[in-house]
Amino acid sequence: PILYSYFRSSCSWRVRIALALKGIAYDQVSVNILRDGGQQFSTEFKAVNPMQQVPALKIDGITLSQSLAIINYLEDTRPNPRLLPQDPKKRAQVRMISDLIASGIQPLQNVGLLKHMGERKTEWAQQCITSGFQALEQILQHTAGRYCVGDEISVADLCLVPQVANAERFSVNLGPYPTITRINKALLELEAFKVSHPSRQPDTPAELRA
Repeated sequence: PILYSYFRSSCSWRVRIALALKGIAYDQVSVNILRDGGQQFSTEFKAVNPMQQVPALKIDGITLSQSLAIINYLEDTRPNPRLLPQDPKKRAQVRMISDLIASGIQPLQNVGLLKHMGERKTEWAQQCITSGFQALEQILQHTAGRYCVGDEISVADLCLVPQVANAERFSVNLGPYPTITRINKALLELEAFKVSHPSRQPDTPAELRA
């Protein structure tokens, strides 16, 4: 497999965690979304992903984009360890939390949108994350065990950790979100979350390396 990734991309990080958890070896191609006006806009990368976004994964003779679609394919084809619960109610909760983050928070504060916000970009990002985290904290108080849904790692956890990192990068006060903070801390102790961390990628700048 070949993963087209950017070290700080939260969507790429979700996929890196899934690959690490499932023990899938892969090659990584860096697509620097800030350099050269954004390498994702190159003709070469547009041929890989017409949406001109990371991540993209070449695997099993196909190329997939969109992090949750990639993770669901890995789940369907390499089901161990399981990242979606077998219980229909828990499975629905995992998907709800994943979509809340992947559709309701992250796109509102990603690089492409923020460059249109000018001087307001930090304020805008904080506002979007805070609004989303207020809802997420309430939900997790009902669904969480050790992790987002019960005591098993799920796709929801793969979405949570990169989003908390984004919140920290934009100096969001995490004090009002004890459940989010507790789960994030527990997940960051796991090896798959460590090796996939933005501070430990091939394209991580030297000054940001762990």
